[in-house]
Amino acid sequence: MSKQLIFGGLIGLVILSATLFPIDNDVKAFHSKAERALLRQILQGPIDSTIIFPTAGNCSGCHGYDTNHYAMVDFFGNDVNVHDDWRSTMMANAAKDPFWRAKVSHEILVTPAEFHDAIETKCTSCHAPNGHYTAKLRGHEYYTMEDLLADSIGLDGVSCTTCHKISAEQLGQTHSGNINFDTNRVVYGPYFLPFAPPMAEFVGMEPLFGDHVTDAGLCASCHTLLTEPIGTNGQLLGTTFVEQATYHEWLNSDYEQEQSCQGCHLPRLEEPVVISANYLFLEGRSPFGLHEMAGANTFMLQLMKEHRAELGIDASPEDFDATIEATYKMLQNKSLSSNLEWMGVQEDTAYFQLQLTNRAGHKLPSGYPSRRLFIEFIATTEAGDTLFHSGRFNENYELTDEDAGVEPHYAVINRPDQVQIYEMAAGDDTGGFTVVLEHADRMLKDNRLPPRGFSTADEVYDTTRIVGRALTDDNFNYDNGEEGSGGDILEFHIPTLGYEGRVQVTARAYYHSLPPRWLAPIFAESTPEIDTFRQMFNSMDNAPVLIAELSLADIEFPSVSSASDVIAAQIKVFPNPVRSERVEIRAGAGIAIQHLSLFDAKGRKIQSWGPGTQQIQLPVQPGLYFLHLHTSRGLITKRLIKNTW
Repeated sequence: MSKQLIFGGLIGLVILSATLFPIDNDVKAFHSKAERALLRQILQGPIDSTIIFPTAGNCSGCHGYDTNHYAMVDFFGNDVNVHDDWRSTMMANAAKDPFWRAKVSHEILVTPAEFHDAIETKCTSCHAPNGHYTAKLRGHEYYTMEDLLADSIGLDGVSCTTCHKISAEQLGQTHSGNINFDTNRVVYGPYFLPFAPPMAEFVGMEPLFGDHVTDAGLCASCHTLLTEPIGTNGQLLGTTFVEQATYHEWLNSDYEQEQSCQGCHLPRLEEPVVISANYLFLEGRSPFGLHEMAGANTFMLQLMKEHRAELGIDASPEDFDATIEATYKMLQNKSLSSNLEWMGVQEDTAYFQLQLTNRAGHKLPSGYPSRRLFIEFIATTEAGDTLFHSGRFNENYELTDEDAGVEPHYAVINRPDQVQIYEMAAGDDTGGFTVVLEHADRMLKDNRLPPRGFSTADEVYDTTRIVGRALTDDNFNYDNGEEGSGGDILEFHIPTLGYEGRVQVTARAYYHSLPPRWLAPIFAESTPEIDTFRQMFNSMDNAPVLIAELSLADIEFPSVSSASDVIAAQIKVFPNPVRSERVEIRAGAGIAIQHLSLFDAKGRKIQSWGPGTQQIQLPVQPGLYFLHLHTSRGLITKRLIKNTW
């Protein structure tokens, strides 16, 4: 007979006890000695006083599925119990994640033995925090993967008591897995005057009100990670490297004043929800945080669902389906907004602008450095022939035109072998790209889309830097010269190849959590953990997730000598050649200047101006410049020659 059915049978006794005795914090007021003995047997509690972190199983009796459909249901009667929502998440399975285990073994394989215990101890501090900190608080120097595999508390992953036992002291001030737990026999929740007797009697923990559990600082300790790089010579370099800084990215955004991490990842129901089963006199609490904990890693959730028996995961397929659905919803509906615009044809080139805006409260992508967002852009003729294709990938989901080193950031893409990849790329002490996190010594590139309000002047910019060409891209995190747009405008200048007629253009944005390029160096090695993950990985479809798609149909590519030349003749840019820096712009009747962009002879954008601009300043340096005039009648390009005589 299931625990839930037994609980249901006890409801009558619970109601009777509640009727006969007044409600206070004395547990005897609710259950007789016989009832308490039976419930202790069912719940296998209270837990031993030496256990600092109860497992989620100790919480499920009251905060799991209620067979009476009284507790943990929303207004419409849908089950929203926190235990079942949690147990199929990446956090619940952090210690059982087969990719994480494979990656830890890979780090160990390629680093000297003297560092192994320290590396594993650091990795378990966030992926198995309850087991890790139990060991540390009992005086152990290390908590290794071998220790974890023999420890049911560690294998519980990021469990209920991981978050609900974090202290309010130093909240948000620690990082790299250094978590400040309250080791007293208490747990914190977001509601005043918690109903204490069941938890105190059957789990051995006192529930306390702590509004800090809804503060983003609760996430800081693990979602900001600094490592101590090991050189390719096997020696510590004596520096630090920011592997990930999702919490600091949030601090460097408008969301710091608007919404915490929990606001997105534990979305709230404003209606009251009864949060404990077996007590029909309890009233609902509001707001109620759904424990979906959805992020973006749909692939690993699907893999763990298919291999849950091998991995020792007790979540049901239905639990995983719900988490996967919530994760797709987060990734495809709440992460990115986009707009595609045709700017016209000038001579033998067609011009398009793709605008991408990050809707997340941190960089997109964020977190583990394998993750990337890339853009596919295709232009086809009416007959279906391809005129231009950037961002191609093969049947293994490899980007076929990606550079062997690190693909640079682009302000303008004008060749099909160029592909825009928004990513973080780390380099070792020789400057070469690396996926070995312990070898990461410097940032080679970080053009991930920043969150709205992101500033290079923010006090946490040192851990959230933009690196590479994106830093000099006027459209990256800038809108009309104002920093903090949280997006990018990517221009496509594609050759018309002499084609005249209708064209369809499609732009797609893909999210890839484990791209082949990141996995290749890992799969080139062999450990039991790598081999296990490789087998599981090969049984799955690692397709990138389409998160945005835009199309422009029935675009007409005119002949070179068509209307654009007539419009160009009605726009005067003078003087030309230019001896001073000042240039005047005059447009004919019926033509509005929307904005201007100036490029040098190498195609690098120098500056932009907004609507109605009639005068611009050229750089002091002489040379050839290209002025792109975006007008109400299309895009016009003017060549400007800057002389010094």
